[in-house]
Amino acid sequence: MKPFFAAEALEKVQRIPFEFWWKAALAIAIFVGVIIALRKLANMNKVVLSVIVFVVVMIIGFNWVYQRNEPAFMTPFVEKVAPFFPSKGTRPGY
Repeated sequence: MKPFFAAEALEKVQRIPFEFWWKAALAIAIFVGVIIALRKLANMNKVVLSVIVFVVVMIIGFNWVYQRNEPAFMTPFVEKVAPFFPSKGTRPGY
């Protein structure tokens, strides 16, 4: 009786598309990479870590203001900040 159930389970697994397995493996690899990176960052000097986080957040923020591709929940904040910085749609000659 058990070999029958094993064969049925194997058939079900074989019907799952390859794209799913590729995405699942990629998600697991990213998760493991994030865990490794967080462990390395936990041992880093906090001032250096703060500077790196600040620079990354500023790059993302300026990109949102310039491209106007921010997430919907950030739109009210970007609307207030955008007049002070250049924007892709407001540059003359483009």
